[in-house]
Amino acid sequence: MAAKVEPFYKRKTLAQMDQDEWESLCDGCGLCCLQKLEDEDDGSVYYTRIACKLLDLNTCRCTDYPNRRASVPDCIQLTPAAADQFQWLPPTCAYRLVSEGKDLLLWHHLVCGDREQVHKQKISQAGRMLSETSVAEDDWEDHMIFRAG
Repeated sequence: MAAKVEPFYKRKTLAQMDQDEWESLCDGCGLCCLQKLEDEDDGSVYYTRIACKLLDLNTCRCTDYPNRRASVPDCIQLTPAAADQFQWLPPTCAYRLVSEGKDLLLWHHLVCGDREQVHKQKISQAGRMLSETSVAEDDWEDHMIFRAG
């Protein structure tokens, strides 16, 4: 009987992954594309339900992923080199989990095989977000949903 081969995300570090493996870690929750507010006193980061103007509010996918930095210059590019800074990502994020040596959650598509589970389990904010173009920045505090960390 052949030994069971561990999935790539258990055998490899983020830096060892190829581009396809790296991109496949994304669960499609869209939480990293939500606007965040930082508490000036203690540095805590709070997520709002205000989405980047490029995020599709129902599918939680970027509408112009390859060119996103042209229209959103401060769009954060996740890279293995920056993994030590992933604490601002939600605790459910596969990039953060792998960087911390933890297992992916059972609803993650690489575990369960269903890309819709992230929405069915209400991990994403699909259908519950507002576009940044529809809410004044001064009102973002009214739409905080959770604290990162």
